[in-house]
Amino acid sequence: MEQNQQQRRAAAKEFLQSLDELEDILQESPTEEEETLKTDTAKTSDAELFEIKAEIDLEALEDAVADIEQYLENKIK
Repeated sequence: MEQNQQQRRAAAKEFLQSLDELEDILQESPTEEEETLKTDTAKTSDAELFEIKAEIDLEALEDAVADIEQYLENKIK
């Protein structure tokens, strides 16, 4: 019976050590999914920023054209 308890203690000790090692590994390196998410987010953010800038420039240009057209219409009248 004592031998059985010693085996259980040894197994429990090994199990806890394995859990500690696993925890260290998980904390040290991000998972592949996390890395993919970070890269996708960075790529998407750059693309979105470019798109937003393009939309702003296009909107500003459209506003400028509308202002010029209105100015010319008022000047002709």
